[in-house]
Amino acid sequence: MRALPAELLVIGLGGNVGGDDAVLARMRRAVEALAGWGPVRVSSVYRTDPIGGPPQAQYLNAAVSVRVDPPEPLPAEVIDTMIELERLSGRDRAREERWGPRPLDLDVLLWGARVIEWPGPPLLEVPHPRLAGRRFALAPVIELVGEDVVLPGDGRTLGELYAALPAQRVEPTDLRLD
Repeated sequence: MRALPAELLVIGLGGNVGGDDAVLARMRRAVEALAGWGPVRVSSVYRTDPIGGPPQAQYLNAAVSVRVDPPEPLPAEVIDTMIELERLSGRDRAREERWGPRPLDLDVLLWGARVIEWPGPPLLEVPHPRLAGRRFALAPVIELVGEDVVLPGDGRTLGELYAALPAQRVEPTDLRLD
């Protein structure tokens, strides 16, 4: 069991609007933008079934870790950047249906061993409040940081959390972000 290095920011990426090529292009643009904070690593891309919401296409999901160079961004800068990258990719949060189709969804999943409750607006909670219950988010994070990393504020490892979840289709693909 180990803690995530303090300077490591882990962001989940997902999308299901416009086909694989379009979703991958939006994810790549987001990764390029995030590289402005420091060196990045990307996970494999996974195909997953949607959870909740209306009938819709399967999602592509991945994760990116950013080793944040000093000076590190403030929580407000991080969440504002995520929302702006989504907006630039065609996401309109005001018009979308909860758990509906998304051109790009970015979630701050982990940031070192921090537990953050930034009231915003917009709100930022780290670790992501639903990370422990989502195989589609945990799989790429485990690939990047390892299953022995402890979820801050929880005490269980990412691997323990993943193993305890009910089955959900999380299928590795040949698609790449790098």
